[in-house]
Amino acid sequence: MNGWTGKILKVDLTSGRAWREDIPTELLHAYLGGRGLGVRLLRDHYRLDPFDPAMPLVFAVGPLCGTTAPTAARLTVVSRSPLTSTIYDCSAGGRFAWRLKGAGVDALHVSGESPRPVVLVVNGESAELIPADSLWGKTIHETVAALAGKGSVAAIGPAGENGVLFANIMMGEGNSVGRGGLGAVMGKKRLKAVVVEGERPVEIADRQRFDHARQDVMRLFRASPVIFGELGIAEYGTPALVDLMRQRRMAPTENFRKTVFADSGNYAGPALRRDFQARKDGCYGCPIQCKKSTPQGEHLPEYETVSHFGALNGISSLSAIVRANTLCNELGLDTISAAATISAWGEARGRFPDAAEVATLLTDIAWRRGDGLLLSLGSRRAAAELGRPELSMSVKALELPAYDPRGAYGMALAYCTSNRGGCHLRAYPISHEILRKPVPTDRFSFSGKARIIKIAEDSNAAVDSLVACKFSFFGATLEEYAELLSATTRVEYTPQTLKEIGERICLTERFYNCGNGFTAAEDRLPERFHAEPGSSGEGIDIPPIDRARFNEELAKYYRIRGLTPEGTFADADFLEKQP
Repeated sequence: MNGWTGKILKVDLTSGRAWREDIPTELLHAYLGGRGLGVRLLRDHYRLDPFDPAMPLVFAVGPLCGTTAPTAARLTVVSRSPLTSTIYDCSAGGRFAWRLKGAGVDALHVSGESPRPVVLVVNGESAELIPADSLWGKTIHETVAALAGKGSVAAIGPAGENGVLFANIMMGEGNSVGRGGLGAVMGKKRLKAVVVEGERPVEIADRQRFDHARQDVMRLFRASPVIFGELGIAEYGTPALVDLMRQRRMAPTENFRKTVFADSGNYAGPALRRDFQARKDGCYGCPIQCKKSTPQGEHLPEYETVSHFGALNGISSLSAIVRANTLCNELGLDTISAAATISAWGEARGRFPDAAEVATLLTDIAWRRGDGLLLSLGSRRAAAELGRPELSMSVKALELPAYDPRGAYGMALAYCTSNRGGCHLRAYPISHEILRKPVPTDRFSFSGKARIIKIAEDSNAAVDSLVACKFSFFGATLEEYAELLSATTRVEYTPQTLKEIGERICLTERFYNCGNGFTAAEDRLPERFHAEPGSSGEGIDIPPIDRARFNEELAKYYRIRGLTPEGTFADADFLEKQP
């Protein structure tokens, strides 16, 4: 078999047993890997509580991992989110994915609950659990340092150990399996870290065809104004978006009460370079290198983080924002949910925190003490406890990222149709609505957006299953990646077959969520966006979103997806008809 190994490593933490099984070839062809394979592997478990010991935590790589396909050294972690209760996945880059594939498996399936803290060590064909009592309570940096020399590390910090509902799993190189709280799922299992080492090569079926497809991808990368051009993601990292969002008047400010922050230039891409001597960094083997770090190796924040610890909380100090990002990385906290929860709490108490308070709050959240005990629950639960549920800017309890939906109506719809909650990355209509030149006027229209979002969701589900980075698709397309996949596996894929796989994955996730009680009632924006305008000015009007028009387009989305008007499935046997 080319591309895939055809193997899954299963670990039962309760018994301490580890073993390998074959993955049916038809499942690999039908779900690819990454997100798709992980979702398929949850079929018998999706109704379980996220903290049930039997709920699996699945690490899955894609068929291109281990090759030189650009941005494919990634993996996806899949489980059920304790924050949102949705089926949840998140991808991350780094050597961990490469080495997991090198250990001869397409997926690592962890279930059970260890009676004591442990580290899972996978080295080639072997897998063992070693005691981790001395690591419990340690930061990510301390944990990674203690495990140096054993392989690549994926670990949790105090936030995951203590059950913070938006705790991350952090990769040793600084990447995060963020959002949704999968770090808390790992902590409940008392699994402090996973360490992997493997060197098994991936055999490519047609090297000449693969090399040609790779050259096409790299040519498109170099021609992309977003990747290597004037926008400068490769040059400035994702904080290059700060100024663009300011110009579009859609930068979430003071818990989304406003959409412009006067001091946003303090933390834009050029400011990071100037004040922190930002140098290029990035995922293992990635030619884009969109991440940035200091000369001392401190990872610098990305767009969502600078915007939410900045404008969303009314903080203009770049040093304070960088400090907040570093604390989150050390403690294992999701930066978006942490900042958004603090912001909702700030509005509820009538005062947003200052820069010094944020650092204290983040530490208290990770250790679930003081005000951090309430904030560790995420914005929806915290706001409800405070008697102000309307202040949680979330969909399905997932805090919204740094694109105000009043400034891009496709994004507004995408937040609500996303299977994992208020996420921009499911459909990611940023290219269509925000990055185009001249400035698109249809960003304030719902016309045609239901179909655009459906197609984008399907395409991105395939991308997440390959597993490739979405930034690749600011330049390349599914056509080039279908060629890379076909050349690697000797199985013919086209952009259309990849979209069909993506559709299967999206519908499966939706079916799981519906089985856990989700309906159209959860596909709704917070009331603020329908009742309050954004910050109009400079010739740009940011009105509230028309509720009737939004509902009309959402209903159209359901029809295109083949769902009922309630957003559920008319066919109760949908799963049985899937591979």
